[in-house]
Order: sequence, then structure tokens, then C-alpha cells
Amino acid sequence: MIWTWGELLLLLLWRKWTGQGGAAPAADHEARTPEEVVAAIQQGDEALRNDWIRQYQPFIAKTASRFGKRYIDPSRDEEFSIALAAFDEAIGSYSPEGGSSFLGFAGQVIQRRLIDYARKERRHLTAVPYSALQPQDDEAGSVLAKLEAKEALTVYSRERTAEERKEEIASLQAELAPFGVSFYDLSEQSPKHHDSREMLLGIGARLAQNAALFGMLVKKRQLPLKELSELEQVSRKTLERHRKYIIAVTLIAGGPYPILREYIRVSAAKQEGESS
Repeated sequence: MIWTWGELLLLLLWRKWTGQGGAAPAADHEARTPEEVVAAIQQGDEALRNDWIRQYQPFIAKTASRFGKRYIDPSRDEEFSIALAAFDEAIGSYSPEGGSSFLGFAGQVIQRRLIDYARKERRHLTAVPYSALQPQDDEAGSVLAKLEAKEALTVYSRERTAEERKEEIASLQAELAPFGVSFYDLSEQSPKHHDSREMLLGIGARLAQNAALFGMLVKKRQLPLKELSELEQVSRKTLERHRKYIIAVTLIAGGPYPILREYIRVSAAKQEGESS
């Protein structure tokens, strides 16, 4: 799945608003598309690069095995080392403007490097029919089949989550528009201090749970400042200053945004840990 530049801009603004900067929480790459992870790595996140390459070793082994028409053992076959280096090369040279997915691009780079290797060695790769590597007949085939199945499920889950997140971001953007709130506003006006951000996240969550006040917010397209100030024991001036932020948090907490709600929970938990 490829994001348009407009969608990527929304995603970057979303992350800036939630206090994650250009990167997601430590475990968030499990839920991001390969294209998003590569973009973060290209910004200089070497720890993510190493972790991600380890995660995709089954994909690398599978791609090398398909090229060689035999099982490539990561622990002893030179072809795996060539493919691993090619995957790392693909991370550095990939661009979404090329129109292909990262995994498709990485597969092409791996194939080219294995061809170069075979030519350099002046021999063809030994061939064992790939179709013969069946779990019931071959122990190596069983290992490869399990790796393929696990990697396929991981990629499917990641892409599905990314697609749903993209839809939620677009839906939230449309819902915020009648309130005069944009993602750019949120990224620029988010509270800088952890304690302030945590307080506002709490106010938004509680407002979403208050049926009467939430109804007033949705119906009138404005915060019930007087009632909220009394309920939360927070000055009206503070609420007015962070009006857009509170509105957005409330709509996420009270709306059909299960994936975006997790970002807010992770952000709050992260800030609590940093301030302790």
C-alpha cells in the first residue's frame, strides 16, 4: 500500500501532535507499513533499521530461496548474506516516487545482487526444485513454509492496520473541519510540557464519557467551557487556550477511532514515564 504525499503529511502532523515527532513509539513499527518504517529509517533511526532487518530475515531468506530454487540456510549459505546486504541497500535507496511497494522494490534489489553474485562466481546456483520443499517431505521445506506463513501474516496484519489508520485519519480530519480545527493547527498548538499534555488528554477523555457535555460539543460545534471549567476545576482561560486540542482528543476518545485512540494512550503513558 502506497500513501499519497497528502496522506503522509497528515500522518506526520498527527505524530507531531501526539508528541512522537517523526517516529512512532518503540513498538509502533509493528503496526506501520514498510514504506512508513523505511521513511523513518532514512531519517537516521539506526536502532529501528537493525531491528527491522532482523524482523524481515524470513522474507529475505524466502526471496533468496525462490531465486536459487532451493532452500537458503541463513546460518551457512553465502546467498543469504548477499540478500541481507541487498535488503539493507534497498532501505537506503527506496523512494515512494518510484511507484512500487518497498517489499517489491527490495525483492528486485535482492534478485539483482544475487545475479551479480552468480556471475562473479562464474557458475549457476545449484537448483533443487522449490516446489519440492514441502513440509511433509523435507525438513528444510518445513522451516521455509513456516517462515513464509509467519511473514505473510505479519505483512497482511501490518498493511491492514495501516489502511484502517489512514481511513481513521481522513475521517477525523473531516470531522474536525466544522470545528475550524486542522491537523496543522494541532501540531502547532499542542502543549509543550508533558504535564499539560497529560492533563488535557484526561480532560478530553472524561468529556467524551460525559454524555450531556459530549452532546453539547457535537451539536453546537464548540466546547462547553463554563460547564467543563466547573467540572474539571480548570480555569476557563486554560480551556480556551487549548480549545482545539481538547476538541480533537474528545472526538477521538468518543468516536469510531480505535487505532487513533491507542496513539493517545501510548502518548500519555510515554509522557508519564518520562516525567517520573
